[in-house]
Amino acid sequence: MTIGDHLSAQAKTRPEALALIDERAGRTLTFAQLDDEVARAAAWWRACGLQRGQAVLVFVPMSAELYVALLAIFRIGAVALFLDPSAGRNHLEQCCARWAPDAFLAITKAHLLRMRSRALRTIPLKVSLGGWLPRTRRWLAGETSERLYLNAAQPADAALVTFTSGSTGVPKAAVRTQAFLIAQYRALAPSIELHTGDVDLATLPVFTLANLAAGVTTVIPDVDLRRPGAVDAAKIWSQIERHAVTRITASPAFFERLVEEGLRRGDTLARLNKLYTGGAPVFPRLLESLRGLAPNADVVAVYGSTEAEPIAHVAATEIQAADLAAMRAGRGLLAGRPVAEIKLRVVRDRWGTPRGKLSASSFADEVLLTGELGEIVVAGDHVLTGYLGGVGDEETKFQVHGEVWHRTGDAGRIDEHGRLWLAGRCAACVEDAQGKLYPFGVECVAMTFALVRRAALVALNGKRLLIVEAERYEELASALREATAWARVDEVRFVHDMPLDKRHNAKIDYPALHRMLDE
Repeated sequence: MTIGDHLSAQAKTRPEALALIDERAGRTLTFAQLDDEVARAAAWWRACGLQRGQAVLVFVPMSAELYVALLAIFRIGAVALFLDPSAGRNHLEQCCARWAPDAFLAITKAHLLRMRSRALRTIPLKVSLGGWLPRTRRWLAGETSERLYLNAAQPADAALVTFTSGSTGVPKAAVRTQAFLIAQYRALAPSIELHTGDVDLATLPVFTLANLAAGVTTVIPDVDLRRPGAVDAAKIWSQIERHAVTRITASPAFFERLVEEGLRRGDTLARLNKLYTGGAPVFPRLLESLRGLAPNADVVAVYGSTEAEPIAHVAATEIQAADLAAMRAGRGLLAGRPVAEIKLRVVRDRWGTPRGKLSASSFADEVLLTGELGEIVVAGDHVLTGYLGGVGDEETKFQVHGEVWHRTGDAGRIDEHGRLWLAGRCAACVEDAQGKLYPFGVECVAMTFALVRRAALVALNGKRLLIVEAERYEELASALREATAWARVDEVRFVHDMPLDKRHNAKIDYPALHRMLDE
């Protein structure tokens, strides 16, 4: 069974139900229409010479056309490659060297990158989703009369490949097989409660695949989703109302924009019944704001990573007064119970040191007791067991009696109720003469202050610094120093803009922050 098989099943059982609503293109597709367009596109790819196992580099924004092309690539058993073109030419060349594309599918503007990139120029088949370009085929899959309904993909076939930034070396290639995508769907469906008939506003591409498999209608909004923290919230609001959206899964930065819009309007989104946020730390203040924005919705924080999504989740209503007090006291950030489909352990923090192969007894010796802080490791069918060519495996993978475990790079603990608490990135831990101090303990405290937009704990020149994104205000600095006295913070510094990750605009970019402070 593959994602494509699930789509075909939806097309048979719910042919007239809406599958995709593309706001920018002004286009809608029922499940039957989508399945038919995928069949045409698969036949078109075949006619272009694309074969099972070959790879297509895709530079197409979220749109109905993206999913038609992507599902058609899956149907013939080919592989879709995704990378961040804004990362620069060197990154692009490195990624293409790791997995050489056989075809390049891009909007017209993205094809201009061929002028700067030899790797793109040497791709045999170039396809433009837009106007005519020299030595380039136009995407005319919808005009072919041929159809390919038979799914040629096998569970073990590679389906989707994404690349890390490579900021610390060669980019790592995360390879997801057809079987992995199904395992991820089976873990996501209960975790984010995907139900046939829901209408979901999509902001993250992988969740749209899960929607299509589950029979959920996906609304692709007409905004630039590359920067969630800068989306036009007024446009989003009107699209939510126009299509009677019932659920949204998005980054904290995206939801912050919606909360601001709700306050500006003095209005709520009463129709929404489910809000899921993750991809970055989700602090209690945002969860409370979302409950105000959507008073009839279940508000849930989801913890996961590129290699394992989802890992754990917690509903806003599950967070008790004692939990809030623990977060204010520096005990970390509550992430909730691990999902049933994953194995999770907290082991001694040895981040930066390869673990290799362990016996069951050696692994058991590494596992910490309830309440002890350490490194979070996971295993399961929806956990990536390795990277292309093994690049990055030594750092992030290890084996226990033949089973591969993934090192998340996050620190945390399990409480007496079996819930996971996050302490922050292992690499961001401050170690000095006063001991080890993980960042989330301090940052959670700082984020309880209404005037603080972002917060980060770092060490610089032997000092523990609390960096806050807020207006410079001495009384605020004094209050923060008092609230974090237990952490022995030496200084509170104010910045106008905290450096954040590009994808979600919500995670602190600690290396970039260190560079900024050094300057």
